[in-house]
Amino acid sequence: MADDTGIRIDIRKRWNWREFFFQWEWLLVLIFLGVHVVNSFLSPYYLNLDTFISTPSTFLDKSFIVFPMMFVIVLGMIDISVGSIVALSAVIMAVSFNAGLPMPAAMLLCLAVATTAGMINGFLITKFKELSSVIVTLSTMIIYRGIAYIILGDQASGRFPEWYSFLGWGRLFGLPFVVVCFILCAVIFGLILHKTRFGRSVFGMGNNGLTCRYSGINTDRITFLVFMITGFMAGLTALFLTSRMGSTRPNVAQGYELEVIAMVVLGGVSTTGGVGRIAGPILAIFIIGFLGYGMGLANIQAPAVLVVIGLLLILSVLAMRVRFKIRKKSAAV
Repeated sequence: MADDTGIRIDIRKRWNWREFFFQWEWLLVLIFLGVHVVNSFLSPYYLNLDTFISTPSTFLDKSFIVFPMMFVIVLGMIDISVGSIVALSAVIMAVSFNAGLPMPAAMLLCLAVATTAGMINGFLITKFKELSSVIVTLSTMIIYRGIAYIILGDQASGRFPEWYSFLGWGRLFGLPFVVVCFILCAVIFGLILHKTRFGRSVFGMGNNGLTCRYSGINTDRITFLVFMITGFMAGLTALFLTSRMGSTRPNVAQGYELEVIAMVVLGGVSTTGGVGRIAGPILAIFIIGFLGYGMGLANIQAPAVLVVIGLLLILSVLAMRVRFKIRKKSAAV
C-alpha cells in the first residue's frame, strides 16, 4: 500500500522459518509418528491399513467433547462435568427406551437432557460470577452422576435395536461412520472458531473479558452458548458410546473429562485462555487414542496409559515454555 506521500509501504508480514517450524502442531506430528513407531515394536500386527481405519472407532466417541471443550478453555474456563452429562443422558435414554419410548425419540431425549445439563452449567456460571467454572461444574458433575445412579442403581440397561449399533460400528463411504461424523464436526467447529465473529469473540474474551464486555460484546450470552453446545456434544458422545457398548451403566464415561481436557491442553490450547488452534487438539486426540490402543495390544494396564498421558502433558508444558522463549528471541531480532 502507499501513504499520502506516494511512498509504497509493504505491510505484509515476512515469512520467518523459526516461527513456522516451531509451531506447536509440528511437535505433535513428531509425537504422533513416535507413537506409531513404538506401537509397531509392541505388536507386529500393528502396522496395517485396517488398524488406521478401524481403531479410531474405539476412541473417537469422546473426541466430540474435545471441540466444545476447546472453546471453554479458550474462554479461560473449564468444564469437568462432561463425563457425568454423558452418563446421565445415556441412562435416561436407555431407561426411557426400555419403558416403551421409540428409539429415535429416546435418542432425541438423550440430546435434550445433555443440552439442558449444559445450559444449567452456563446459567450458573453467568448468573453467579463469584463462582468459578471449576466450582460450578464440579458440583454439577457430582449431581448429574448421582442422578444417574439414583435412576439405575448398579444395574445395566440396554437391549437397543440392532440398527442402533450402526452409529458405533457402521461404515459410510468405506470409513467408520463415527470417523465421518468426526471429520464433519472438526470442519464445523474449526470454521466457527477461526472464521466467525463468534469465534473471534471467544478468543477476545479469553484474552480480556472485561474489555470485551465494555466494547459491547454480550459475554454472558457467548459463555452460555459455549456451555450449552458442550452439553449437546456430550449427548452426542453418549449416543456413539452406548451404540458401541450396546448398553449403559451409571459409571460410563468416568474419567472422560480428564482425558478430554488432556487432549485440549496437549493440543496447545492455553489454560489461561485466548490461545489455541483446532489442528492441535485434533492431533492430540489421535496421539492419545493410538497410544492407548498400542499399549492395550501389549497388555499394558490402563493406569499405565494415564501415567504416560500425564508425562506427555508435563513435557508439553515444558516444550511450550521453550517455544515461547524462542518466539520472543525471534521477534526481538
